[in-house]
Amino acid sequence: MNHPIVESQTGVTLIAGGPVQARDLRAALAQAPVLVAADGGADRALALGVRPVAVIGDMDSITATTRAQLADVFHHVPEQESTDFDKALRNIRAPFVLALGCLGGRVDHELAVLSVLIRRHTMPCLLIGREDVVFAAPPVLQIALQAGDRFSLFPMAHVTGRSDGLKWPIAGLEFSPDARGGTSNQALGPVRLEMDQPGMLVIVPRNRLGAALKAVVG
Repeated sequence: MNHPIVESQTGVTLIAGGPVQARDLRAALAQAPVLVAADGGADRALALGVRPVAVIGDMDSITATTRAQLADVFHHVPEQESTDFDKALRNIRAPFVLALGCLGGRVDHELAVLSVLIRRHTMPCLLIGREDVVFAAPPVLQIALQAGDRFSLFPMAHVTGRSDGLKWPIAGLEFSPDARGGTSNQALGPVRLEMDQPGMLVIVPRNRLGAALKAVVG
């Protein structure tokens, strides 16, 4: 990534235009105190009483009031070949990103965000939703879950791998979006996952955000 718009030595909270709960924003900012908005996420941020340090996007979803209040931190990326989430994520250089407002809204937006997670899998980015935390599986993942925790895998490409600590191990299985998925598996305790190639999404319960962040970032 050349000349990012936002550089931070700490985690970055990225807020998009979908549903965001105040408690999730507080939790994200406690871990990632630098707030960036992706286009219409700027309206969401102001409505929740916080001001982003940067607003990144094509600026087609922001109200006139927000434009006036945040004009000094606008970073207009006019191309239409990528989503505002992608524009923002690729212009952030930070140890990790916690993204809000990406889950639970429009399905087309949600699918686009999930696709970007895989495309930019080298940037540790966790999506926080009402029920879930979603992230791209790294080559090796060790996550401290509790017995009975839901552990779902959803392939966005053809992927294979191995696991320890799951009720239904994945060794020998071939996953792909048009064939086999891995939803509603269960942890037996701590889980170790090894993937042979990028392309797998991991979905864990919202209350395991801390464990997921530690597993992805270290």
